[in-house]
Amino acid sequence: MGANVRFLALEDASAFLEKKVNFIAIVLDCGFSKPTKGTDYCCSLRIIDETRHQTGMTVNIFTKREENLPILASLGDVIQLCRVQVKVHDGDVNAVFNKKFSSFALYEGKDCDDFHPYQVSSLFRPNDDDKVFVDRLRKWRVNFKFHEGLVLFATLVWMTFGRNSNNFPMLREIKGEYPIDLVCKILHIHRTTQGDWIAFAWDGTDTPPNVIHAKLEDELNSPLRLQQEPEPLAEDLLCTFPKIGSIIRLNFDFNPDMHIHLLKVNKWIKFINLLLYEYDGLWNGSFSTHSKLRYTSEDDYLIIERQRLFDARLSLFLRMPSRIFPKPSPITVVDQDHTTLATLMTVLTHREGTARFKCIVRVVAAMPLEAVNLRTPAVSYKMRLTLEDSTARIHAFLVNEQMETFFGGNPSIDNLTRKFNRLLGVGEGSARNEIDEPSRNPPWVCVCIETNVYGSRPFKIYNSSIVFA
Repeated sequence: MGANVRFLALEDASAFLEKKVNFIAIVLDCGFSKPTKGTDYCCSLRIIDETRHQTGMTVNIFTKREENLPILASLGDVIQLCRVQVKVHDGDVNAVFNKKFSSFALYEGKDCDDFHPYQVSSLFRPNDDDKVFVDRLRKWRVNFKFHEGLVLFATLVWMTFGRNSNNFPMLREIKGEYPIDLVCKILHIHRTTQGDWIAFAWDGTDTPPNVIHAKLEDELNSPLRLQQEPEPLAEDLLCTFPKIGSIIRLNFDFNPDMHIHLLKVNKWIKFINLLLYEYDGLWNGSFSTHSKLRYTSEDDYLIIERQRLFDARLSLFLRMPSRIFPKPSPITVVDQDHTTLATLMTVLTHREGTARFKCIVRVVAAMPLEAVNLRTPAVSYKMRLTLEDSTARIHAFLVNEQMETFFGGNPSIDNLTRKFNRLLGVGEGSARNEIDEPSRNPPWVCVCIETNVYGSRPFKIYNSSIVFA
């Protein structure tokens, strides 16, 4: 690249259609690599500079091998593009990287004294003057703030009506299965024993509860899962997670090995075109090759607002799921009114000896299933309930006298069945084995849970009873 070659400002690209030009810019969005219909691989980047930083420009890059595509160390890094063609697609100006004559170089985006690119393409030829432009972009990025839509208007709407109107809804606002843009904090990146990647993401709010579609009679042989990952996470790791707010699991429908490092633990990031779906009543997300990751600065307004709302929940001790604030269904009572409310994540990660907690939960499954089985004479009584709130699912047991307390002594079979059905969200007047549509929506109820020494399992329900008859 000769010294007489200039870098074109992004705002001037439309004047150079079908021409080969050079750009130097910040990478705002990064798409995932995928094979083309031919023999190449491609990926899509969105780049910004001082002249075009709110909309940016898309760059489509084609290479013979996947490993020859730009492999960003971090979102927000600097990319230098040489001899790329300016095109128009659907009315939008973009650039196309041609493997035969285009070249690129990637530099760290943070302001530093290292001007050596960490990746270059085979045709790239450096120039001593390049560092001047790299340095200028780095210094501009330090104070750059990318505004997602009408942020000020969104703020006023949120403060007035309690909802976020911009393109990045909070987890508490998600509805149904559809592609969505989210801004979340990465809590953990997990690789399963099968080699699949799962990202654990959180924004401090509670996902809405799902209708339970699983049949109650399937709980014995095919129980509702407690978590998406095939094996539970280590307790030491769980203890580092927030105790309030839903943690959503994100998986990939492709091999993300080239990109997984962009999801940095304890950092906020924006997800573009992420597919949300429900499975076993749990919210999950899935990245496809149409999804993108977007650079997010730590002082981004969306992050500040989510952190402020989370801090407010902590200060007010709002441990109840936000969907049932200010109180749960009155069908249960507990003999622990003085106990502070806790989330199931708090229960799950407790490690300081035997403790008792008061929780607002839904009972989404139970074993044994039939009420008549609860009255069968035996040496001891034991029943397993699957409890969930917005933070976790656990198994908790009713044993002996605590089970009698829970169901009100020795009620009739009809009375016991009504209590059981109400607790599990089964429709009034329907026998469970006669229901064609197994969908259930269990109510939020208050129960007390005991955890044994050092968080050992199982959990037990105590001093709780159903008062509905």
